[in-house]
Order: sequence, then structure tokens, then C-alpha cells
Amino acid sequence: MSTRRGCQDKSSSQSEMQSDCTELDSTSTGLLLKSDCGKRWQWKEHLVNGQRGQSRRRWSSAMSDHEIFDDKAMWPKGRSRKCLRLGRGVLVFLGLVQLFSVLGGLLIVFVPDGIHRILDKWGQVGHYGEGLASWPTDFSRGILPIPCHSHNDYWRMVPLYSAIEAGCISVEADVWLFNEELYVGHSLASLTPNRTLASLYINPLLNILQKQNPTTSFHPNGNITRHGVFDTVPEQSLTLLIDFKTSGALLFPHVVSALQPLRARNYLTRYNGEKVIEGPITVVGTGNTPFNLVTSGSANSHADIFFDAPLEIMWEGPPGKEAPQRPHPEPLVYGADIEASNPEDASSTNSLGQGKSNSSTDPSAYTTANSFYASVSFAQAVGHVQRGQISNEQMDLIRGHIKGAQSRGLKARYWELPFWPISLRNYVWDVLVTEGVDLLNVDDLKDATKRDWSVKRSWW
Repeated sequence: MSTRRGCQDKSSSQSEMQSDCTELDSTSTGLLLKSDCGKRWQWKEHLVNGQRGQSRRRWSSAMSDHEIFDDKAMWPKGRSRKCLRLGRGVLVFLGLVQLFSVLGGLLIVFVPDGIHRILDKWGQVGHYGEGLASWPTDFSRGILPIPCHSHNDYWRMVPLYSAIEAGCISVEADVWLFNEELYVGHSLASLTPNRTLASLYINPLLNILQKQNPTTSFHPNGNITRHGVFDTVPEQSLTLLIDFKTSGALLFPHVVSALQPLRARNYLTRYNGEKVIEGPITVVGTGNTPFNLVTSGSANSHADIFFDAPLEIMWEGPPGKEAPQRPHPEPLVYGADIEASNPEDASSTNSLGQGKSNSSTDPSAYTTANSFYASVSFAQAVGHVQRGQISNEQMDLIRGHIKGAQSRGLKARYWELPFWPISLRNYVWDVLVTEGVDLLNVDDLKDATKRDWSVKRSWW
């Protein structure tokens, strides 16, 4: 009897479960299928037996196996779709805004409005401003002069003009004397018959200055005005640094003669015995230029060729402080023995370097009456920059050099600056400009003249 009753109870329980499942299937919101009733019953059974955790895992497994979700349970997926549609709408809107902006720009280009039609056609025949597009002196309109020196300027694709276009206020020409003619080039092998001091510099400068100082009904005295090559700053003088490559004694009178066209039109800076009268062009001799001829009243009778003095002997520091030791302590040689080994040989190229030909070791010998620049090799006078950082001793040398030159009215200039790595070169440029060097000796005109000097940078 007990066995039969147990079977009946079990059968009754199963009937109740099926009835319960049938009722759930017909009245519920679709959370369960009929096939899941057994699993749900097992869950109830296990709750009774205390196996809650395991039952929950089985219930979760059952739910995930059959992916049983109704429409109301799908609300996260629906919200994602709404967000996606909203994002697409925003992107489409932004794309349309960009498209209209581009179309608007094209409309101005192809169908310009009134102001753009005037700007585009200004100065042309039959349009506004006819004949007003240029000025008599606009050769260098918009170019601002910058204190930089175009090193080896004659090597550039367009000598002189490239430096002026960049704003450099100083250019350099290496000059050689052969057969009574002054040739320009870096070495004997580079010389050509058509590259002379006259063709590359004297004649172009004369042409530029005649345009900058025209003779008109409004300006009848154009031949005596002294406007320089820069229209934005007409009082700025352009320095022509002539590097004497052959015998200075024989070359000097030829240079004096070659400058006569500029001298005749009053374009050269000169010393009148009392003060310096600045002109559009300032001529400075370097290399084998003999200091004794620059200061000679007969050889340099017009006093319009100035000397490139030796900067290394002009160091000045605070009172009581001695000059730091130079990185190359070998003795500096000056004097008459520096002249070419054979003064009668015009092609002789023997030289002991800038500022040393027939010059003096006394810094007081160099004044504004005879000198304009005070220069020296950076590598020789300051030394190499170790580990990318200028040392304190080197900074003292730089500051003393600049102070000594400027106290005599001369412009401090360093040549043979480091050129690589570029970051190291820029670091040295920054230091020199910050310390007040008067002229930056550069080969890369673009980097030097377009550089933002207001921003302090480290070399790396």
C-alpha cells in the first residue's frame, strides 16, 4: 500500500507540474516554454533541499541555452539602437555642415563677391586700381631686414638676391685677383670668367639702389638720396664683406677701384675724419685684407673700406676677473709677416686668417674709424660644444667677446659655427642671440630667418 501510495503521490506531483506549466504557458508573458517546466520544477525541488546556489546556476544555464527573452527584456538592445541612430544623425549633420562650408568656399572662388573681384583684379588693365599695383621703390616691398650674415653667399643659386629676399643685412664674397680682374669663388677650381665682383655684386647693387632712389618730378634729387636695398627700412645699410683670398697688398687697390661706381653715387659708408657717415652699402675687408692699408690715408683715401677686427683679443669681463683660457692656447700671430709669402705674386694664397694681416694685438687699435666687424672662429675661440651643452667657461668667453666688441662700437660675429646636428646648431644660435651677438653667421637662410627667436628651446 505504501508503495502504491508513493507512486500515486509522484504521479500527482507530475500532474500538478504539467498543469502548472500549462497554466503558465497560457497566462504568462512568455518567460518560459513548456519544455522548460521540468527544469523549473527541479529548481523548486532543489530550493526545498537547500541546494540554492547550484539551482540558480542551472536556472541561468537553462535560460541562456534557450535565449528566452521577451520584448520587454530586450530594452538594453533597443536603447543601443537608439544611441546608434542618434550618433549616425550627428555624423550626417556634421558632414552636411562641412559640405556646405566647402561649397561656400568654392562659390567665393568661382563666383567672387565685390571685394574679392577688386582684390583679384587690382591693378590690371580695365579694372579697379589700374596702374596702381606697384611702386617705384617696391623692389624689396614686404621684406624685413634681419641681423644675419649670408656666409659664402656667392655659392647660392642666386647670389645676393637670395640673401636680400631672406632679409639678411650682410653678404660675403671671396675675391681672387688674376690678370687685373677680381673673380669670385670659393676656391681656384671654382673660378669662371663670368663670375666677377662686378657681375655678381657691384652692378646688381648699383641697379637695385638706383631703383630705390629714383629721380622723378616729386623726387628730383634721386641721385643724392641714400635709401638702402630694404624698402621697409630704407636707412638699413647692407654690408658687403669682401674676403681677400690672394695677396692683400696687390688686391687692395683693385678693390678700391672696383667700388668706384657705388662711391660715385654716394652709396658707400665712410669715415669723414670725425664720424662715420652711413650709406646704403658698407664694405668690410676680411681674410688677407691688410689692416695697415685700411688705416692708410693714401691707400684708403676715401676711408670707405673697413676692417674685420680680431674678436678674440677684445675680451672684457667684470672688474678683477681674468679671461678664461682659450680652448686652443697656441700663440696668436699678428703683424707684417702675415702677408703673402711672395707679395709680387698676385695669385699667392698664403694666409694666417681673418683679422691677422698686418694687424695689431692691441685691442685699442680697432675703432669705428677703421673697423666695422669684430670676428673670430667659434671653434677656435670658444671651442667645441661637448655633450650638447655650452660650459660656464665658454659662456664667459662669449660674453666677454661680445662686451669687448660692443664697447668699441664694433659688431661681434662668430664664424665656423657647428652645423650638425641641426638641433645643436639651433641651440648655439639661440645662445648667441640671447647673449646679444650682433650678427648671426648662417648658411641656411630659411631656418635662420624664419625661426621663432621668441621661444627658448633646448638643443635636444
